Amino acid sequence: MISLCAGVWLAVALWPAAHAAHGYAMWGQLKYPDNFAHFDYVNPDAPKGGELRLVSNLRVSTFDKYNPFTLRGSAPAYLSSLMFDSLLTGAMDETASGYGLLAEDVDVAPDRLSATFRLRREARFHNGKPVLAADVKHSFDTLMGPHTSPAYKTLLADVAGLDVLGERIVRFRFRQPNRELPLVVGGLPIFSRDWGDEIDPKTGRRKTFDQVVMDIPIGSGPYRIGPVKFGKDITYVRDPDYWAGDLPVHRGMDNFERIVVKIYQDQTARLEALKAAEFDLMRFFSAGDWARRVNGKRFETGELVKGEFRHSLPTGFQSYVLNTRRPPLDDIRVREALGLALDYEWMNRQMFYNSYERVSGLFGNTACAARGEPSEAELALLKPWRDQLPATVFGAAYTPPRTDGEDGLRGNLRRAQALLREAGWTWREGALRNAQGQPLVLEYLDSNEGGSRVVTPWTRNLEKLGVQLRFRPVDFALYQQRLRSFDFDIITLNFSGTHNPGSEYMDLFGSEAARTEDSGNFAGVSHPAVDRLIQQMAGARHEPDFLAACRALERVISHGHYLIPQWSAPTHRIAYNQWRLARPEQMPPYASGEDWAIHTWWAK
Repeated sequence: MISLCAGVWLAVALWPAAHAAHGYAMWGQLKYPDNFAHFDYVNPDAPKGGELRLVSNLRVSTFDKYNPFTLRGSAPAYLSSLMFDSLLTGAMDETASGYGLLAEDVDVAPDRLSATFRLRREARFHNGKPVLAADVKHSFDTLMGPHTSPAYKTLLADVAGLDVLGERIVRFRFRQPNRELPLVVGGLPIFSRDWGDEIDPKTGRRKTFDQVVMDIPIGSGPYRIGPVKFGKDITYVRDPDYWAGDLPVHRGMDNFERIVVKIYQDQTARLEALKAAEFDLMRFFSAGDWARRVNGKRFETGELVKGEFRHSLPTGFQSYVLNTRRPPLDDIRVREALGLALDYEWMNRQMFYNSYERVSGLFGNTACAARGEPSEAELALLKPWRDQLPATVFGAAYTPPRTDGEDGLRGNLRRAQALLREAGWTWREGALRNAQGQPLVLEYLDSNEGGSRVVTPWTRNLEKLGVQLRFRPVDFALYQQRLRSFDFDIITLNFSGTHNPGSEYMDLFGSEAARTEDSGNFAGVSHPAVDRLIQQMAGARHEPDFLAACRALERVISHGHYLIPQWSAPTHRIAYNQWRLARPEQMPPYASGEDWAIHTWWAK
């Protein structure tokens, strides 16, 4: 105990001093000084008014609640970002930083064990009441409560608590030094204590948060909920009294008077509605749609245009997720063999119009990506686990198998066959069987019947090995239910990337999350080395230590073959109505698709 305390005090003493500032940067200096007028990527003189018509960016476009934080049901698209302000807000041309929004300033303690925020006196909720420290505490306590997504508990696991120090002053206490936590707590949505403050007639008590369903949210963001036509659209109306409109972090932003989000039943209906100019902007994720079906008279006249905007966002790690809770996917040799049967180069050429790039790890297009042989700092983190990790972790960084080399797909399938044989799977009685005579049959679960087109080439290659991969489409409600209970063999998920990975990766790969229903650890990763590396990544005091930890983590996950990497687009593909919409000339490098249009474009 004495040596542990001594170690803590030594670590505290090594932290650099900090003081109250207009923002917070994890590493180094903020891009914008305390007297900046506006972000560089906005038009500060953009006119206010007009209407932006969108389609939902969610897989389920209908909605049955206005509360985006509870577990059950679906909230409308864009509601959170339009209606709820946070203590800090990020910039689209900078990473690892946040600037004061609800908070006038932030003071991170020299020991990094707390962050204190002072709220602006002018900050107001939609009901006209001031945003006070008690509201921040209420929001934090509610998000940490039993009725919200467990992702909040994982994300905030290192937050020891929140103290109200004054009417407009709050202090978050941290369990251990963590360079990311001021940004994490600074980015939490803040809502009024009055939201859902009603007595349940059945119990005579205040509603629990899961009973706050269709109550109109009371946030402090730039928009409120306007007219709603259930099953057709929802309209957000700009708050004419929005308290932050003249702040530097909001000047030139949120320019539309109304934002209408239209609802369509499927992608075909959305595409035809776009061509008919029923709405103004749509982002495309299908290379086939973009190349062959985004056309028509309005594109020929120039009313509608196709824009490809190159970004500098992390690639993320869209992947086939293998549920290692189930045999035979608990065998790393089987998992590696499945990946060897995926012919990405053929798919990109024949199906994707060469528009994608292969995902290779967790942190592509960021400084966190592992490259080449592990550095001495990475090896120092990995060596304690040498006996529990594949030997490949200590060699070259993982690269997905290719089929455009000398051996091609045939060579990959031979390697896969050898791995399966080593794992005890041999061909007999017309199938690939294990020692108990069971055939190797897996199920690919999807909520979209159209997904079979993409998975079919992989299925055919697996058949050559004797592996049966059955495509199972289900409706989205059942799909969500089965994901929450980890009732699947293989699924596809698009994990968004980040330049600043931290404690949230415990939800994706931590051992506790693997045992927690409705967590984000769909692959079932449960390994002490992974837990420790995430802790070291989140708690790093200096950037070199942080980079060594995240690169080591990427090596462990990639060489563990929990995920079969898919592909990512280096551009945002956006079709929009240039007769109705105007935009800044350049897209900021870290803008995320529709958010750029929603927050910085304006009506002509």
